[in-house]
Amino acid sequence: MTLGSKIAWDDTVLPFQLDASDMRGRVARLDGVLDGILKQHDYPPVVEALVAEMALLTALIGQTVALRWKLSLQVQSKGPVRMIATDYYAPQKEGDVAQIRAYASFDRERLIDGAPFDQVGEGYFAILIDQGKGTQPYQGITPIAGGSLSACAEAYFAQSEQLPTRFSLSFGKSTEPGVGEHWRAGGVMLQHMPKASPFVASEPGEGQILQASDLVDGDEGENWNRVNVLLSTVEDLELIGPSVSPTDLLLRLFHEEQPRVFDPQQVRFGCTCSEDRVRQSLSIYSAQDIEKMTTDDGKVTADCQFCGAHYVLDPKTVGFDAEEQGGA
Repeated sequence: MTLGSKIAWDDTVLPFQLDASDMRGRVARLDGVLDGILKQHDYPPVVEALVAEMALLTALIGQTVALRWKLSLQVQSKGPVRMIATDYYAPQKEGDVAQIRAYASFDRERLIDGAPFDQVGEGYFAILIDQGKGTQPYQGITPIAGGSLSACAEAYFAQSEQLPTRFSLSFGKSTEPGVGEHWRAGGVMLQHMPKASPFVASEPGEGQILQASDLVDGDEGENWNRVNVLLSTVEDLELIGPSVSPTDLLLRLFHEEQPRVFDPQQVRFGCTCSEDRVRQSLSIYSAQDIEKMTTDDGKVTADCQFCGAHYVLDPKTVGFDAEEQGGA
């Protein structure tokens, strides 16, 4: 695919490489994905903004995982927003669409006036990668730091992966003729190409979080600083679109860095919940446990936090006692 190719860019992630500076990255645009995620819930605007930012980070980071893998991002916090969780389901095969889902747990009465990130307190930012059955999921954790979720992600890559990483994101409600008001998000992720053996140019002080600038020096440091200065010139409307395509954006920002793009990945909102999965999750409980979960009208109910699906089950058909009877 060439930089002049024209495709529909909403809900896509475009991988690219800067050959002159040994950098790689992704450009993401989310539109229908955010509508699919946020319309399931009645979140206050500050919580919607946090979920939008987390979903955008998930799309940018998730594009790097292998086929059939699952990537999850989580924020656990002592603040008013207790948790934000997202999942990225990689395509089953080349050419398939990836799926994203997300939700937040929060105390409405504890929300405060201020920026969205002000609702996040002390806690941690985590990335989990599930490679499928028979494998041990990978998990990396870093303390919540900086002034945004993207800053937390940058700190994670510096601390856990020793990869200099930079995010430039924009998200918010947009009003378009014939469409009305809806959420749009766009962003760029820049990352230094990994080395055979990690090199740390300087160690952070005690109690400080490792930063991208601690990981490069010399010519690599100059390249990293130069590309970051170029990225700093990006405008919000260039990030979220739809008037500027990602390919035009890359040429505007990095034309001297020799940008090279690869096939874009389409993403959509999608949830993997099902009645079978609910039954499986309840299979660890005894009949006595199931009885405690049974409603006054004699049903066991379960709600999916991601998509809002509501399941109603016969208590006699769930729990490990029911499985043993069914298998007898």
